[in-house]
Amino acid sequence: MSEAGTETVAAEAGAAPEKVTPGRLVLRHMLGHRATTAALAGIVLMILVAIFAPLLAPYDPNYANVLHRHQGPSWVHLLGADGIGRDTLSRIIYGTRTAVWTSFESVALALVVGVPIGLLVGFLGGWWDRLAMRVTDIFQSIPSLIFAFALIAVLGRGTNQTALAVAIVFAVILMRIARALALREREFLYVDAARVAGMPTWHILFREILPNTVGPIIVEAAIMLGSAIMIITMLSFLGLGLDATVVDWGSMLDEARNYQATHPYLALPPGLAIIFAVLMFNFAGDGLRDALAGKQSARRAPRRRKKPGSAAGAVAAAELPAPDVIAVRGLKVEFPGGEAGAKPLEILSDVSFSLRRGETLGLVGESGSGKSMSALSLLGLVPTPGEVTSGEILFGGRDLAALPEAELAAIRGREIAMIFQDSIAGFSPVHTIGEQLAEPLRIHKGLGEAEAKARVVELLDLVGVPNARERIDDYPHQFSGGMAQRASIAMALSCGPRVLLADEPTTALDVTIQAQVLDLLGDLQRRFDMSVLLITHDLGVVAETCDRVVVMYAGQIVEEGAVADVLSRPRHPYTYALLTATPREDVRMDRLPTVPGSVPPPWAWPRGCRFMPRCAFARAECGQGPVPFVGGTRCLRAGELQLEVVR
Repeated sequence: MSEAGTETVAAEAGAAPEKVTPGRLVLRHMLGHRATTAALAGIVLMILVAIFAPLLAPYDPNYANVLHRHQGPSWVHLLGADGIGRDTLSRIIYGTRTAVWTSFESVALALVVGVPIGLLVGFLGGWWDRLAMRVTDIFQSIPSLIFAFALIAVLGRGTNQTALAVAIVFAVILMRIARALALREREFLYVDAARVAGMPTWHILFREILPNTVGPIIVEAAIMLGSAIMIITMLSFLGLGLDATVVDWGSMLDEARNYQATHPYLALPPGLAIIFAVLMFNFAGDGLRDALAGKQSARRAPRRRKKPGSAAGAVAAAELPAPDVIAVRGLKVEFPGGEAGAKPLEILSDVSFSLRRGETLGLVGESGSGKSMSALSLLGLVPTPGEVTSGEILFGGRDLAALPEAELAAIRGREIAMIFQDSIAGFSPVHTIGEQLAEPLRIHKGLGEAEAKARVVELLDLVGVPNARERIDDYPHQFSGGMAQRASIAMALSCGPRVLLADEPTTALDVTIQAQVLDLLGDLQRRFDMSVLLITHDLGVVAETCDRVVVMYAGQIVEEGAVADVLSRPRHPYTYALLTATPREDVRMDRLPTVPGSVPPPWAWPRGCRFMPRCAFARAECGQGPVPFVGGTRCLRAGELQLEVVR
């Protein structure tokens, strides 16, 4: 198809929505949650009060008028006066300045000291790491408050000295967090690429690793601001920390304690100020954590899933054909549009297929076709804020799309398991392989520690991991790619599932290891009588291992059938294009064949056939409206095209 024709189809589908930067997306998530929005507003209010304290305070906070001592709230003193006649409101306002300044100062110092040290020792490892961890163990063996007492005894009282004492306590915590993050990040390929490029250590730490770890650090710092206010206030209440001339909430509470029996009201204003400040920072930290994790905001519409146990779900589940283990019918997955009020983006549209007992079903298509999203939908793992908006996923007399999270959690791992593309990334870097393989056995099977360990050794032996008994204490990074993939298969099979979802299990493995992994999967499938949904890009893998094949393109199934039929006589032009783009051993080629163009994003899907802009057989009628799935294919010209592939 000509470029003009392609542009016309794209124009009919509408322009792509405005791109949203990660920072704006995080801010939108935070502002979408009412509690977080209120917390941010409260923090801004405190900062403004701290900055403009001299303008807002009606009196000098240290001015005393003994004629007004112990006076209650009035138009002269809106919050009353203390034991020597000082205005309580003015002291609360100046106390806000003290609280904001000392908390920000202490957390900033902790960030400047703790984070770089943590990143450095985590990145270097070895004796640097061991020495730093022994030092932090010593520091953290002492209660924080007692440690702060000792530091103030050495440093003396004062605003800066107190902030420094609290900063040292927090720096130890931030150092451990940064070190853990650096241990994870240093194993990623982008760090190796920076090393190969000759980048110095400081560049790798602060230009490569730090940007990838800044999220958890910022969240912890936000929560620490509230903790700093509480600790500094406590020190001042006990007569330590700040100078007696500094106005702060802790000293106000200490003074109110002397009059608790006769004037209990004096403790109320500073007490409420402390509670307000700590809660605002804690709520803001929680909201930031949720936003960075991609959690949906409270303003988002409720999930449009069928209610568990509904009559419609029960009737549909009863219609599951006997040979089918899983039947997917009319599945649709949507994500919210880029802007408020925008039309949702369809990621999957009218996806229907079945997985029969004991068979291997291949799911093929280019990246962006919706293969992995289809597999995640079966387990209720559609990434937030996406959701299954219609359709059914029938399994064992139940509609998985309508089950609550607790019931889905009981099915995952025990009845339906999954192998992910990146085997090593699928394991936690801070726990051994043995610990992680034993966890499903303890949760789903109720095995004890010794029984679970013995079963883990059996599983690793079963999947061909040599010296399994010794290797269960290894960490994921100590496994090669092939061994890690075998370990991930062992984890998936640990509870004897009926269905195994294998999402490109041979990605990034060499040809020899790929063949071994595929042979292993086939052998285990026969031994455990499992049904396997194999997601792959490789049609050669489909030809060797699968019974039936489903071809996906742009969120839709475009063809389905027996492997021999589809690969020799494809009915959809996309399947034909994939087959003709597959290299052949018996044909010498100067250039590798390709399919022109790429899979369009969801916001640019054509109005009619989604493959039309790339199809060599497209006609005008192909772009007039949605194409139905009829006779195992989604093509208006399926009956007239002869797309036989010669092999």
